[in-house]
Amino acid sequence: MPVLSFAHAAPVARAELPASSSSKQTKSDDASALAALGKLIFFDRDLSEPRGTSCASCHDPARAFSGDNGSTNGLPRGSRPGRFARRTSPSLLYLKFVPTLRFFQEGDDPQAAPHGGFFWDGRANSVRALARQPLLNPDEMNNADAASIATKIARAPYAAEFARLAAPGHEPNETLDGLGRAVEAYLTTAEMAPFSSRFDAFVRGGASLTPLERRGLALFEDPSKGACGACHVVASKERDPASSLFTDFGYEAVGAPRNRRAPHRAAPDLGLCERRDPETPTTDPAYCASFRTPSLRNVAVRSAFMHNGAFTRLRDVVAYYATRATDPRRWYPSGVAFDDVPARFRPQVDVTSPPYNRRLGDPAALTDDEIDAVVAFLRTLTDAAYVRATGP
Repeated sequence: MPVLSFAHAAPVARAELPASSSSKQTKSDDASALAALGKLIFFDRDLSEPRGTSCASCHDPARAFSGDNGSTNGLPRGSRPGRFARRTSPSLLYLKFVPTLRFFQEGDDPQAAPHGGFFWDGRANSVRALARQPLLNPDEMNNADAASIATKIARAPYAAEFARLAAPGHEPNETLDGLGRAVEAYLTTAEMAPFSSRFDAFVRGGASLTPLERRGLALFEDPSKGACGACHVVASKERDPASSLFTDFGYEAVGAPRNRRAPHRAAPDLGLCERRDPETPTTDPAYCASFRTPSLRNVAVRSAFMHNGAFTRLRDVVAYYATRATDPRRWYPSGVAFDDVPARFRPQVDVTSPPYNRRLGDPAALTDDEIDAVVAFLRTLTDAAYVRATGP
C-alpha cells in the first residue's frame, strides 16, 4: 500500500559542556521574545490580501482560538468577499501535544493506521508548516506568494525584531520559515495549554462534577453506549489532565452530512487521501473520506462542528453520533446516507464500530436524556477563560 511515513532520522548525539546560567537565561529570553513576536504576527491584520484578516480572525482567542470570522454558514470567512475556507477552524489550544504524522501497522489489519499531523487532513507535519498555509490559501488570507508576505513583514512595526529573532536574511522563503517558527513558538507556549477546565480540576481532585455530568462521563466512556472515548481518549482516573486530550490523533470516516448552508464546491472534499500540495501524506484511495479526530477540549465554545461545519449545536453532534445508524433520514433528508462523501467512497464510512453498529429502527445508542447528560459533561471541558463563550 503506497503510504508515506514522515519518519526522521534521530540527530547524532554529541558531548557538550554544561551551559552557563547566563547562556541558559539568554536562550530563555530569546524563546520568550520569539513567542512574543509570534503573537504579534498571529494578530497582525495587515498580513492578508486585502488587509483586514489575521490568524486570530478565524482562531478567535475569545472562542478558545476557534471561530468563523463572522461567517454564518459554518465555514470561516476569508479576506475577500464571498470567499470561505473549505473546512471549519478547530481550536489551536493544545497544539503542542499533536504528534508528527505516522502510519502504523496494527495487528493483522492490512491497512496502515494514520496517526497525528495537523489540519483535518494531516497535510502539515508541524505548527511551523501549518502557519504558512492559511497565508497562501486564496480562500483564506489570499497572499500570492512568499515574496508578498515578506514585503508585508518588512513594513511591519515588528520588522526589526523579526530580522533579529526569526529571519536575518531577505530571501522570501527564509522569511516564511521564520514566520512559521515565531508563530509555532507562540502557539506552543504554556498559555496555549491551560488545563483550567472543571474537568481538569475534577481529575486533580480539586472539584466535583454534578450527578448529570458524572452520568455523561460514564456514557461517554461506556463502549456499549456513547463509546466516545474510543476516539476521544479520556483517562478520568488519572490525576494528570494531560492524560485526557480527548483525541487519539487518529483518522475516521464518519460520514458527516452535507453542510447545505455552505457555498457549493465542484470538487468533493476527500480528506486524508486528497492531493493538495507536494507534502500530501498519501493519495491512496483507501484513506478517502477520513479526517483527523479533533480534541473535544473547549468543544462547547465552537460555532460550527464537523470538518464541513454541518452542525451549529453541540447537542446535534452528539445526537448525530447516537442515531446516525438507527434514524439516518433525520440526518440525510434526501435518503442518501453519507451524502457529502462521493459514492465510490461511501463503503469506507465506519458502520461497524459502536455506536454505528446498530440497524435502522433499532433503539438509539443514547436516549434523549442520555444525550443531554453527555452534552453536560462536554461542557466541563471548557477552560476557565472561555466559559462565557459556550454556545447551545
